[in-house]
Amino acid sequence: MQETIRYLLGRAGASGFGSKSTAEDVTKTSPDLHAITAIITGATSGIGEETARVLAMRGARLVLPARNLKAALETKSRIAGGLPESEIIVLPLDLSSLSSVRSFVSRFLGLHLPLNLLINNAGKFSHNFELSEDGIEMTFATNYLGHFLLTKLLVEKMVETASTTGIEGRIVNVSSGIHTWFSGDGLRYLDLVTRKKIVYDATRTYALSKLANVLHTIELAEKLEEMGANVIANCVHPGIVRTRLTRDREGFLTDLAFAMASKLLKTIPQAAATTCYVAVHPAVAGVTGKYFVDCNEASPSEEVVSMKEAARFWSASEEMTMENTSKEKDKAM
Repeated sequence: MQETIRYLLGRAGASGFGSKSTAEDVTKTSPDLHAITAIITGATSGIGEETARVLAMRGARLVLPARNLKAALETKSRIAGGLPESEIIVLPLDLSSLSSVRSFVSRFLGLHLPLNLLINNAGKFSHNFELSEDGIEMTFATNYLGHFLLTKLLVEKMVETASTTGIEGRIVNVSSGIHTWFSGDGLRYLDLVTRKKIVYDATRTYALSKLANVLHTIELAEKLEEMGANVIANCVHPGIVRTRLTRDREGFLTDLAFAMASKLLKTIPQAAATTCYVAVHPAVAGVTGKYFVDCNEASPSEEVVSMKEAARFWSASEEMTMENTSKEKDKAM
C-alpha cells in the first residue's frame, strides 16, 4: 500500500526521483554526452523516441535501428527539428530476424564508431500466433531473442570502447512489471507454443518475453564482471503508459480499462525517465545486474527469477541464435 501511495503522489525514492520524474529531469545532472554513442532500438515512437530525443538533447550521437526506415527517418527529422546540432544515424534492423540482426551489426561495425550505450527498448505484442523466419514465436523473437543476439554481437565493441575511452559502457534492457505474470517453465512453454501443443496465450507469451529480458540482464551482468569489463547491464520497468503497443488494441474495453487506470498511467516523458536514469546518471556507475522501477532499484519476481534460471535461458538462447552452419558442424561432431 505504501508503494502505491508513493507512486500516485510521485514521491522520490532513494535516488531522488520517483514516478512523476521525467527523462529531462533525471538527465539534468548527467555529464555532457557528446562523447557518447548510443544505439536505441524501438525509437520510432513512444518511450524509445523520447529516450532518443533527451539523449540527443544532452549531446549523444544516436544510432537508430528500425524495421520501418520511413518511420525512423521521420523520428530523426522530428528530433533534428528541435535539435539541429544532433547527430543521428538510421540503419535497417528487423529484430525478429536473426540474419537482419547480424546484418545490422555488420553495418554498424563498418562505420568504425565507438559504442558506449546500448538500449534494448523495442517491443512487440503479437495478438495472434506467428512464427519468425527462424521458427521462433514472434513476440519472444522480437522482444528478447533478437536483443540477445544484438547484445552478444556488440559486447566486444562496447568492452573495447570502454577500455579505450575510460568511459563506463552501459546496457539497458527495457522489461516490464508484467514479467511477474509468468509462472512455470518458460522454455518448456515456448517449445509447446511453438509446436502448437497448447493454445496460444498472447499475454502470457508477452510476459515470458519480458521475464527473459530480466534473466538476460542477470546473466549478462555476471559474464561482464567475469570478463573484468568496464560495462554494466541493468533492466527497467518503464511503468504503465499508453503507447503504440497498447493502441493496437483500441476499442471499448481497452478504452474503459485505461480510463479506470488513468491515475496510474505515466506520460511518455515520465515513462522514459527510468531508462534515461539507468543509461546515463552518475549514481548508477558500477551498479549492474539490477532491476529498476521509477528510477530506483527494485526486486523482480522472486518466484521465477534466479541465477540458475538465468544461466539456463542463456544456454538455450545461445543454441537458438547459433548460425545454421555452426549447428550443422555441431551435429556432425
